Amino acid sequence: MNNRNKRSDPDNGLYRAILLLETPEQCYDFFVDLCTVSELKAMEQRFEVAKLLDEGMIYNDILEQTGASSATISRVNRSLNYGTDAYRAIFAKLKKQAEGGA
Repeated sequence: MNNRNKRSDPDNGLYRAILLLETPEQCYDFFVDLCTVSELKAMEQRFEVAKLLDEGMIYNDILEQTGASSATISRVNRSLNYGTDAYRAIFAKLKKQAEGGA
């Protein structure tokens, strides 16, 4: 089976390595080394789109604010509504952190 048809392995060393990163700077440096500029920008954009969708912003405003295509916005929205809930779990943790929680 070629690699494109396989689901990624959550036990892959990559995900374990990411968990070892301790600061935003370490994380940024790791991803700069790991990804191309385009890949990094695409991930940053998708995260921003997810955040705005989660906050209730509409597609047209998100497109205008982020420059993301309607296809990207739609794909992220699908992940938010039918995915693993990872975006929402992270948003909840970020909100708790911003409010002074652990």
